[in-house]
Amino acid sequence: MLWVDKYRPKTFDQFVIHKEIAENLKKLIATGDFPHTLFYGPPGAGKKTLVMALLRAVYGPGVEKIRVETKPWQIELPSRKLEVELTTLSSAHHLELNPSDVGGNDRYVVQEIIKDMARSRPLGADGSKGFKVLVLNEVDRLSKEAQQGLRRTMEKYSSACRLVMVCSNVSRVMEPLRSRCLCVRVAAPSEGQVMEVLAGVARKEALVLPPAFAARVVDYSARNLRRALLCLEVCRVQRYPFAEDQEPQRADWELYLAEVAANILDEQSPKQLYLVRGKLYELLANCIPPELILRTLTLELLKKMDDEIKLETVSHAALFEQRLQEGAKAIFHLEAFVAKTMSVVKNYMVSCGMA
Repeated sequence: MLWVDKYRPKTFDQFVIHKEIAENLKKLIATGDFPHTLFYGPPGAGKKTLVMALLRAVYGPGVEKIRVETKPWQIELPSRKLEVELTTLSSAHHLELNPSDVGGNDRYVVQEIIKDMARSRPLGADGSKGFKVLVLNEVDRLSKEAQQGLRRTMEKYSSACRLVMVCSNVSRVMEPLRSRCLCVRVAAPSEGQVMEVLAGVARKEALVLPPAFAARVVDYSARNLRRALLCLEVCRVQRYPFAEDQEPQRADWELYLAEVAANILDEQSPKQLYLVRGKLYELLANCIPPELILRTLTLELLKKMDDEIKLETVSHAALFEQRLQEGAKAIFHLEAFVAKTMSVVKNYMVSCGMA
């Protein structure tokens, strides 16, 4: 079992980070019910861990008996029958899914699943838990139509279904949807807290963790606790005992993006743009989020380019990140950013007489 799962807090009392949030949720559950809830915060902050602790507090250990299903949904529309496949995680008490996986059909899937859950409403022995919980991941990636449909449906079936939503960018969730939820901000842990968790895991695994190496892992993780634990475990497999000067092992896709950045700065031509486009396609095909590709590529470019053009590059990155969120095809905006960066670099080299 991976360390990130092995040492994940199971109950509210086990939380080392976000103790205040855990205590408040514990008090809320003690009342016997809870409203629709929206957890938001950066990746690796602990949102899903809090959600599972919330479900355990409500239903007990039964929520840990999870089954994975890829279920075909047949949805009757006025003009046609829609068939979609969606992978879900479910127990007797809850259902977890990522509706954005079905693209533009997300609004139909969300409404159909909530209706289906309402029809199979469980009856609690004391009548206090006569509802199921639907966990929706990445609600900030849902279309506006899906969010509008979700707003109406969650009101209609609130007695039979509670929604627990998770997202990274709360600004992309409609205000009417947010106003119907208890919004819980899960901030990224501080570097000191990440260091504390790493030291605790190393102690439980009987490892000697040099402070200098631990500091590099914390710096590499950028306050993403999941990333820090995964990095530490990879380094443990590759080399132990740890050395003071040991460098954290970067992910393959990060090394690949560093290579892409080097390609962009080495040559600015239509042929090179075509080759870079193929590499970006490969990253997207391997399920690397386009926003993460753009952000990481920008950071890699900034490490290697001259100071005079860094500001302009960051400005273009911000512009294309916004377009990436509003557009449909990610590759268009990623390629446009690469082409613009190549133009900036080429013009700078010509002005300096280096080309």
